[in-house]
Amino acid sequence: MRQLFKKTNLAYALADAKNTVWQPATNSILLKIVILTISLQLGSLNLNAQETGLQVGQIAPEITNTKPNGEQLSLIDLRGKIVLIDFWASWCRPCRFENPNIVRAYQKFKDETFVNGNEFTVLSISLDKNKKQWLEAINTDNLEWNNHISDLQGWYSESAQKYNIKSIPDNFLIDGEGKIISRNLRGPKLEKTLNQLIKK
Repeated sequence: MRQLFKKTNLAYALADAKNTVWQPATNSILLKIVILTISLQLGSLNLNAQETGLQVGQIAPEITNTKPNGEQLSLIDLRGKIVLIDFWASWCRPCRFENPNIVRAYQKFKDETFVNGNEFTVLSISLDKNKKQWLEAINTDNLEWNNHISDLQGWYSESAQKYNIKSIPDNFLIDGEGKIISRNLRGPKLEKTLNQLIKK
């Protein structure tokens, strides 16, 4: 009888030990798992969050400005396409010399499918102050795309300030997600870069 009593007490003791020692440990493990899961999710969000900036790999800063017809156009309106953000002006001779290269690239690649974007287009941002001269240059240089904007503030252009433009011509090539691929592509460099981006 005494032996049975000892065994029974031992069983209760083991049961109590299980409840008082292992249960908190189990709760602790579950808590750690929850914390780890949240940390991983937050880390994933941080990795996926794209930083805005002017360096290759960063998201190009948003631009909104006025088209010749008075309508507003934003960079985000072109999302999904490969876009050349081109800073120029009618009075800038190097810009005017460069325009035929951009026109040629536009005509060649405007309907292409790229690795990270469908079609190629140009967002021309003029640093002109005179609207008439700006429009005449667009027509004379056959800049046939519709994405022309300017606030007619010259070097004080809001877009130029945002992109830290110190000289022109200058440009940024961005992909369909708005991420900067390259900068200051002139002459054959633009076509070469676009060729490399074509979806095989």
